[in-house]
Amino acid sequence: MNPTKPILALNAFDAKEAEGLVGRTAEMVERRRATAGASSVLFYREPIEMVRASGVFMYDRAGERYLDVYNNVPSVGHCHPRVVEAIARQAGEMAIHTRYLNDTVQGYSEALLATLPASIGNLVMTCTGSESNDLALRLAMATTGARGFIVTETAYHGNTSLVTEVSPSSLKGGAVPPHVRVVPMPAERDGDGPGDLAARFAGAVAKAIGELQASGHGLAGLIVDTIFSSDGVFADPPGFLKPAVEAVQAAGGIFIADEVQPGFGRTGAGLWGFARHGVTPDIVTMGKPMGNGYPMGGVATRADLLERFCESVGYFNTFGGNTVAAAAGRAVLEVIAGEGLIENAEAVGGYLRAGLRQLAGRRPEIGAVRGAGLFVGLDIVDPDTRAPDARRAGAVINGLRRRHVLVGAAGPFGHTLKIRPPLCFSREHAEMFVAALADVLERPAG
Repeated sequence: MNPTKPILALNAFDAKEAEGLVGRTAEMVERRRATAGASSVLFYREPIEMVRASGVFMYDRAGERYLDVYNNVPSVGHCHPRVVEAIARQAGEMAIHTRYLNDTVQGYSEALLATLPASIGNLVMTCTGSESNDLALRLAMATTGARGFIVTETAYHGNTSLVTEVSPSSLKGGAVPPHVRVVPMPAERDGDGPGDLAARFAGAVAKAIGELQASGHGLAGLIVDTIFSSDGVFADPPGFLKPAVEAVQAAGGIFIADEVQPGFGRTGAGLWGFARHGVTPDIVTMGKPMGNGYPMGGVATRADLLERFCESVGYFNTFGGNTVAAAAGRAVLEVIAGEGLIENAEAVGGYLRAGLRQLAGRRPEIGAVRGAGLFVGLDIVDPDTRAPDARRAGAVINGLRRRHVLVGAAGPFGHTLKIRPPLCFSREHAEMFVAALADVLERPAG
């Protein structure tokens, strides 16, 4: 199965419709096009010029407020004062790379590693999730001497050359390189019993292992976003990932848990998405939520993997792990713990999913509602055939935008609403979102 559109095309502004824009929006879109060229990607049929943000809200140039139900970069809330203060204070003291001893950087590394399994003892900091996944792939290849990777069919792991090869949803032609094997997204089927999904997914991974070994590429590893967000958000049942991971590790491969999106408390069951499945990764990659808007990423791994890699490569990242990044990251960890945001994600996420399922009982356009914590996937379907309906999903997303609610799309057909608000999202905010969605479905042209 190939995605109907590449991931960046989901919910994207179509430059062909620019002639319909007027005033400052038209001017800003043209300025963006002139500088960014073909790389420009904007949200919504009518892009928004944002000027400030706070908590779960963003504000446009006219002062209109938007409920942000999509952006997990500001994981603990837009412009959280504790994170802002930490960044400003450290920037005023020193902003420097990592070739000097510094207690801020060291303290953050120790605090972050303390949240991970004991076998994962080293942390390499980067600037982005893409960098993190690129380094993780290189570590896996150096360790195994192989090049073959297994990914899900609509996976997205970043945008370096190496990482794009394992991101089928980024490939407009839909074909992955010969050293990559794709397995079906881990979707439950009608009639599934306990363990069926786990066995089916593990079976697909085992088949891919055999193909890679037979082809001469060998098995370097399996990389998954542990909530399968780009595939459409698949979280349950907890533990279904474990047999597949065990098969990979038994065959000598490396398991890379991509926690760029599910990490830092989003799933509500702990700090890390992989913990819901009872597995121990060989490598954990991180990005977006680490610094609440400050660009930072990280690769946590076993010491032996890093040692083997560094025998042949002199790795250094100028800005990865700089003092300002470390201050931001430490503040994020402290806010998550101090404000009970993991517990909030579990409680409010459950409340949100319950509200959406109640709405689904009244609105045939809603298919499945899936997720964990404050990471929810909601399928928009044809009311009569129940088939995925990307066109209707696009109309819903833009209808919500008109109602000042921001949400995105995911999945192989682009019909899944990707609901991923800051972790300070409350029951009141959940009710606002459900009410807005109900209004869009009842009055789509309104």
